[in-house]
Amino acid sequence: MQTAVERVMQTYGLMVSLTAKQEREARERVSRFLEDKGADEHKLALEGLRHLLGRSTKRRRTASPQDCVE
Repeated sequence: MQTAVERVMQTYGLMVSLTAKQEREARERVSRFLEDKGADEHKLALEGLRHLLGRSTKRRRTASPQDCVE
């Protein structure tokens, strides 16, 4: 399960800007949520990401001018 939690946090961190405290809280939430969900790491990662995205405050990262350079 720990691999799934790491995958979730890595992906979620790319999608949402988090402070260190928010990241720690999100990691705890997803760990508790995935505790008894099974052993398939891929499915656990998907479920964990869905869980966090459903609870997010819609603070998605936006493209910076540097990201838009061709």
